[in-house]
Amino acid sequence: MILEEVTVLHRTNQWCPGVRTPGNVIAYDVPILPQWQAPGRPTTDRCFVLPDEGVQLTKPNTFTGTYEGGWYIDLIDLEEQHPNRLIVHDLYVDLLISPQAIRYDLLDLDELGDALQAGAIDTLTAVKVLRNTQAFIDRHLRNPNQSAPTHWPDFPPAALLPVLDLPPFEPT
Repeated sequence: MILEEVTVLHRTNQWCPGVRTPGNVIAYDVPILPQWQAPGRPTTDRCFVLPDEGVQLTKPNTFTGTYEGGWYIDLIDLEEQHPNRLIVHDLYVDLLISPQAIRYDLLDLDELGDALQAGAIDTLTAVKVLRNTQAFIDRHLRNPNQSAPTHWPDFPPAALLPVLDLPPFEPT
């Protein structure tokens, strides 16, 4: 598989090295800011972007306790500022996936409401975020045919498999 090198602007305002697959899956490494680093733990997180679904997935190295090994999903919009230079725009709504149970938490709907009320985002963007959230849940986390869920239908998403275990990316 041929991987295209990209640079991604993370919400921490850091330009980060990464790759994009022919299937439009992006993986990039973001340095964890010093105030969030945990002693003896990795100092970078690998982020995965599924632009067609409007999500960014991260398995944070800063999670401890119940959520250690869990996933954090941001609803996002991706802007291609220049060829191979991408900007991730966080669109407020998040999902937290527990590593210990078939369970997820939907977070920050209040932040989406506040942003809409303050004019920080428009109605069409808010609608897109809500639709993308529901589509992600339905596609990857919810199986309506199971009375008591025993596994995720597609989580982590199969689309991540080609980039899940790549070695660290070097800055370009």
